[in-house]
Amino acid sequence: MEEHLKQTGLSHAILRPAVLFGKEDILINNIAWALRHLPLFGIYGDGRYRLQPIHVDDLAAAAVARIIGEINETIDAIGPETFYYRDMVGMIARAIGSRALIVAMPPMLAYQGVRVLGWIVGDVINTRDEVRGLMQERLYVESLPLGTTKLSDWVRTFHLDIGSRYTSELQRRLAPN
Repeated sequence: MEEHLKQTGLSHAILRPAVLFGKEDILINNIAWALRHLPLFGIYGDGRYRLQPIHVDDLAAAAVARIIGEINETIDAIGPETFYYRDMVGMIARAIGSRALIVAMPPMLAYQGVRVLGWIVGDVINTRDEVRGLMQERLYVESLPLGTTKLSDWVRTFHLDIGSRYTSELQRRLAPN
């Protein structure tokens, strides 16, 4: 899609967010939900793959700032913090007071566990492609941060709210507007 847009000759700004967080996000919320409700949280492999979450307001501000821009650009929209996945899950667990045991698991075993949990909550929590991309560090780039809001600060601020209820991606996508 990016290449097609570039070839049209239209003025453009392409923002590539890795992981979004904010008031109604799904990923961070559901990690917190699992940490609140399950005795065990399985990490795919050793959890030593990086990601750089960006706050939705930072992404929106960057998009608005580029609406009338004349410069054609492609920007990696990342936040100011880089986490190893395992460390991010641990940070969320500490902030919300979770006692869940965070365990490194063979990726396929962890994925099967997530599929079972998905059946229970009526959602598709992760796909194989998402897990593969995460573990291949496709949510990490060597770039300067675009956002300024730190996930760790946001989690500490909203620790009572995040994960208090499960957010279904399927329901959100399939809900009538």
